Order: sequence, then structure tokens, then C-alpha cells
Amino acid sequence: MKKPALTLTILLALVMIVMLLSVRYGSETLSFADLQRALRPGDSHYFALMEYRLPRILLALLVGAALALSGVLVQGVVRNPLASPEILGVNHAAGLMSIGTLMLFPALPVMWLPLLAFIGAVLAFAVLRLAAGSSTPLRLALLGVALTALYASVTDYLMLSHPLEINQALMWLTGSLWGRGWAFVYVALPWLLLLLPLGMLLCRRLDLLVLGEEQAATLGVNVRRTQRLTLLLALALAAGSVAVCGPLSFIGLLAPHLTRRLVGGRHHWLIPGAMLVGALLLLLADLLARTLHPPLELPAGILTACIGAPYFFWLLMRTR
Repeated sequence: MKKPALTLTILLALVMIVMLLSVRYGSETLSFADLQRALRPGDSHYFALMEYRLPRILLALLVGAALALSGVLVQGVVRNPLASPEILGVNHAAGLMSIGTLMLFPALPVMWLPLLAFIGAVLAFAVLRLAAGSSTPLRLALLGVALTALYASVTDYLMLSHPLEINQALMWLTGSLWGRGWAFVYVALPWLLLLLPLGMLLCRRLDLLVLGEEQAATLGVNVRRTQRLTLLLALALAAGSVAVCGPLSFIGLLAPHLTRRLVGGRHHWLIPGAMLVGALLLLLADLLARTLHPPLELPAGILTACIGAPYFFWLLMRTR
């Protein structure tokens, strides 16, 4: 294990640096003097800073950390290097539930989206477990890919049958922080801040589950109860994130693996490290999305997929 405390400190410093860059850069670059003046409501840069960039930065921190923690929890319970909410189809099922709600019940308050997305995620994972049984990691991943294609097909049908809402749906499905203001922060903040600290309470039990179910039970862990609680927490984190920002690809897979290489597999280091890595990845993706070709803005989900897809193929080759 490589000095995990120092590694976490460096990750935290990197997150703060990227936050500062995200505040300064976008379609318009703000100097430090501009940032100081922009704190006053009457300033010309007030809207860009307070109503546009700051909400996106807060959402990137929350959602990136939540997706990373969700991936750690799923991998810890399933004990599968390919397991993550998006690879298993959970994110797309939550997205299908959210898209269906937005199109079929447009008057429904946005605060209901995380709960409905959570219901969709739970149903999707139940279907996957019933279909997979006691499968190999590779087969479980392939079943997740097949179910993801099914959920995507149903989502496409909903969009084609409701053409007036298709532009909003397409932007949301690519996974983006575009247009996410304080209203979305107020939806995500209580949901994710309530769930994120719960992951640390499971560290010891997850460490013991790595040894195997029989050994964990011998050491006093209620295996079935721990697995159920951990999976419900993971699904709730993923669903809340998808409900706010859409299905952002591969953060839940990439962040845990990168963090294990940095701090090892002990969950009291792995969980906070993965949350920092997840937040860093999403902050970087959103920063690049805003600055690569202004004023055109790319969805952050495209950039996370460009990073995560090659990494997933490499994991598939290792598993084979």
C-alpha cells in the first residue's frame, strides 16, 4: 500500500485546483479580479459565476463522488471487477424511469425524480440477478450490456412517441451538467449528502466480505443483511445521480479501480479515495466540455465514455 493518507491529500488538492480552474474558465475566462467583483449581484459576471458555474461545480462534486462510491459498494458486494452500476444496466434503467416520468408526467415536481429513478434501479438489478444466477464476472457484464440495450430501446421508443420533448431528453441522456442550476443542487444535496456518509459505516464489513461469505459470517458479519443494505445504498446513490445529471458513463467503474492502485483495497481508504477520484473525473470532464470548443458545449458523459470505454475493454481482456 502506498502512503494512503498522502495520496488522499494530493487528490484533495487536485480537486480544489480543478474547482478553481472550473470557476475561471469556460466560454469566457474570468480573472481573479473579475471573480472578486462577480460576488456582487450587480456585476456583469455575477450570473456566469453564481448562477452558472458554481451550481455545476457543486453537482460535479456530489455526483462524481456518489457514482464512484456506488461502484465501490457494488464491486465489494458482488466481488466482481467488472461490476458497476452502469455496466450492469442499473444507470440506464434509472434513466429510463426518469425519461418516462419527464415525458409522461411533465407536471410532476423534479424532486420526485431520485425516488422514481431508485425504483427503476432496484427493479433492474433484481432482473439482472434473476437472469444471471451464479454467473462468471464476464457473463454478468455481458448480461448487463444486453439489458442496457433493452432499456435504451424502450427509451428510444418513448422519445420517438413524444417528439416535442426529444431535445431535452437527448441532452439529458448523454449525461450533462449543462443547464443544471441551483434547483438541481437543492434536489441532489439532501439526497446525496444523506447517503454519502453511510458508505464509511460499511468499511469493516466490506473488508470482511472480501475474505468470502463463510469467513465473514464466522467473524460476526450478517452477510445477507450487509449485502442487501450495501446494494440498496449503491443503487440509491446511482439513481440519485442519474436523476439529476443523466447516465454518466464509466465513473463508477473507473474511479474504484484507479483508487485501488493508489491506496490499496482497505475500504476506509478506498471509499474516500474513490469519491475524490470520481469528483475529480467529473470536474475534469465538465471543464473540458465547456472549454474545448466554446461556445459549443459537449456533454460530459461523452468525455467520460471516451476515457472509460478503453479501460473497460482492458478489464474484459484481463478477466478473460
